[in-house]
Amino acid sequence: MTSNPPSHCCTIGSLHEGKSKGEIVHIGQISTYVAYPANKSTKHAILFLTDVIGHKLINAQLIADEFASHGYFVVMPDLFAGDTVPLNRPEGFNIMDWLKNHLPAQTDPIIETVLAEMRGKLGCERIAGVGYCFGGKYVCRFLKPGGLDVGFTAHPTNVDADELKGIQGPLSIAAAVKDHIFSTEKRHESEEILGSLDAPYQVNLFSDVEHGFSVRCDLSKPRQKFAKEQAFSQAVQWFKHYL
Repeated sequence: MTSNPPSHCCTIGSLHEGKSKGEIVHIGQISTYVAYPANKSTKHAILFLTDVIGHKLINAQLIADEFASHGYFVVMPDLFAGDTVPLNRPEGFNIMDWLKNHLPAQTDPIIETVLAEMRGKLGCERIAGVGYCFGGKYVCRFLKPGGLDVGFTAHPTNVDADELKGIQGPLSIAAAVKDHIFSTEKRHESEEILGSLDAPYQVNLFSDVEHGFSVRCDLSKPRQKFAKEQAFSQAVQWFKHYL
């Protein structure tokens, strides 16, 4: 495994302020946040795969809106059928018990349904995958022909070595220096695997931040805010070149 299973750090962080610009729609039975670029084009799209807190978290919606402002059509589905984890979870919550109901057997069909809609009815010609924490595993799983064309993940969680070995497209990773899930050891293991593949890759390491920083950091702390902004810019530049 090239990143460890989710833990307490996957559910804590700061709630950001702002008003989202997108809307909630349904793809089949899947509640989905969508944000359009100014020209309303859907040709270049992003499938936004969230952390365990889900698609209704304002932090995630604001990031989706920011991707849209750079010209991408953004689709952010509910990966958990409504069973999301509250931010700063209540005492006694056991994330490993929760995870038993949100494994690939439950999650893959959701992503497959959304990708089919994007490539069909929604008219998406090229699709990038963005995966934060929980979502990073599924960027790796779907980074192949017929799935995602290019991928970005920040502080990925629960990625198996075979999933990383199986990618067939460019992958960019943003990592936190303080992260026992995507730890130094796991990051180095990931780098070794990526170095053995033919796909382009990038791994950026940010100081002064912890697991989850690219979505849930404390924006009142300048170094955390800078790292979050730079991780976002990393994704945008990656997509400009490869998407």
